[in-house]
Amino acid sequence: MNRCALIPAAWLLDQLAGDPEWLPHPVRLIGLTTARAEAAIRRPGQSELFELVSGGTLSLAMVAATYYVSRQAIRLANRQSPQLGRTVELLLAWTCLAARNLQQEATSVADALESGNLPAARRRLARIVGRDTEHLDAHEICRALIETLAESASDGILAPLFYMALGGVPLALAYKAVNTLDSMIGHANARYFYFGKTAARLDDAANYLPARLTAAAMVAGSIFHDEADPVTAWRTWLRDGRKHKSPNAGQPESAIAGALRVQLGGDNTYSGELVSAPPIGHEFSLPSLPRARTAIRLVSVVTLLGVAFAVFLSSCTQSYGARRSSR
Repeated sequence: MNRCALIPAAWLLDQLAGDPEWLPHPVRLIGLTTARAEAAIRRPGQSELFELVSGGTLSLAMVAATYYVSRQAIRLANRQSPQLGRTVELLLAWTCLAARNLQQEATSVADALESGNLPAARRRLARIVGRDTEHLDAHEICRALIETLAESASDGILAPLFYMALGGVPLALAYKAVNTLDSMIGHANARYFYFGKTAARLDDAANYLPARLTAAAMVAGSIFHDEADPVTAWRTWLRDGRKHKSPNAGQPESAIAGALRVQLGGDNTYSGELVSAPPIGHEFSLPSLPRARTAIRLVSVVTLLGVAFAVFLSSCTQSYGARRSSR
């Protein structure tokens, strides 16, 4: 299927259907396979070198297998009939995107806050963030919501679109495997420091360009939004983009902080462990519910810009490939 048609079709299907929890999903299969492989490989008392090598082998094998299996599935479907091939490719492309699901989950948190139901807002927030949410106040809930909107706009929307434009559905699914591995084993704690190091480094590399494209899209999207400030978004991105411990997460976070003129970053707790980070947009006010709702709308604009850019990029890559093959 032509990528210039595939990308908007996948986005439209995501907008219509979202991510039904009952539907089998490649990411869930990747996660289940990773968990079972880890359980089979790891034993107490293994050396740091063994952890590093075995974790690296698992990570690389999962990414390669995801690419190969998805490519073969599309190829086999095409052999049956072109229509079946296009259908399988579209359905797999749909599973790479999480735009509607992100918007729905974020809106449910905002709605619970607006109704004054803080416990419900914390429970809904826990579905989309990794930090502890049990004791967050309204400002902290809004901060967490805006931060995860910025990060998820990159790794859940623009990054899959970027890789789909470059290499089709198999490359986009390989990226999703990288992202899933990082979320499962790419932690810098005692359990995963060596075993998950390759997964973490793969994720850093895979998200390097998409994170910066997302930040640029935040700035550009602010131009089309009355409640966002593109100039401040640009300045805050340039100044605070490298403050985050992650080489990538701080890029879209700093851009959205400037766009909304809210302060992000600071202390979070993960499984009871306090993790401190420098503030992003230190001169701005604390996040509020209206700013969180603006962030939801801004991410919708960013998604449309991402789809448009992905179509343009896929057109360029396919034209370049056609010229090379004609020589």
